[in-house]
Amino acid sequence: MRCLLTLYKRNAKLWQNVTESNALDDRWNNVLKRWLLFSFWIMVSSLLFAKPLIALVRLSLTNENASHLILIPFLTAGLLFIERRTVFNNLSFKAGGAIFLSLSVIIAISVRLAGDIMTPDLRLTGNVLAVILLWIAGFAFCFGMAAVKSAYFSFLFLFLTVPVPNFLLERIISLLQTGSAEITEVLFNLTGVPVLREGLVFRLARVNIEVARECSGIRSTIALFILALPAVHYGLHSLWKKLFFLTCACFMMILKNGVRIVTLTLLAMYVDPSFLFGTLHRDGGIFFFLLGLLLLLPVFLLLQRGESPALAGKKELAASSEPRS
Repeated sequence: MRCLLTLYKRNAKLWQNVTESNALDDRWNNVLKRWLLFSFWIMVSSLLFAKPLIALVRLSLTNENASHLILIPFLTAGLLFIERRTVFNNLSFKAGGAIFLSLSVIIAISVRLAGDIMTPDLRLTGNVLAVILLWIAGFAFCFGMAAVKSAYFSFLFLFLTVPVPNFLLERIISLLQTGSAEITEVLFNLTGVPVLREGLVFRLARVNIEVARECSGIRSTIALFILALPAVHYGLHSLWKKLFFLTCACFMMILKNGVRIVTLTLLAMYVDPSFLFGTLHRDGGIFFFLLGLLLLLPVFLLLQRGESPALAGKKELAASSEPRS
């Protein structure tokens, strides 16, 4: 009797393991099927918007201020992979993507009807926005709105692929130029160097410098913003802390730019005039960028203090959940 009972328990355990294994296989086969459908959706939608996407790639490869655009979709895929256990925890086939599809169609038709009324950069912005909404619609159709809500940060991050229209980009660059000029004036005053400021031009005893468009620090500001967004999303929970850190990051980039301008100017005045045109001027931005990151690190660590461990526990609990269909 004892032998029969032992044999029964072994068979029951074996059957349970087989059942769980089959259920897991079915679950991942279901996820794979959805990914294949979504990949097909991406391919078809990309073909429909082939011209704008080609123009986007060309812009990213030829314009230094837009070099990040083609990287954002790949970074978004990485974010989805990091959050995969949370995002793909509750899958469904529902028509929740209709709102994104409708917005995509409305924007695409509006751009088409506007024709030559819109400038080329605005048309590209509209078309890229439309295709991104179309991708999100496909994700919602294939994985469900619950997955879209769980991946909200990844999709908000994906919108960084949309190129900023020229009129808005010029305004941002102008603000960065003005901010850099203000910081530069303060730093010159702190060093005691006699200087006469006329707008964006600084006249010193031996050299005259201008905070030109190329000196605005727009590229480093964009790069830091892209790095800061995931940092505040995963590292900070309070909204005010996230906004405060992003504000500090923007200010740090302006401060870094002012330090760079003053450093190069003083080196040109008292060491060698070639510092204004040499390697440090052309390629030294990475050094000052890393300096800005280093100065931001204590701010980030200070903001992390006092964060609620309960929120972190919830994220860990969600991350430990297995996907289910």
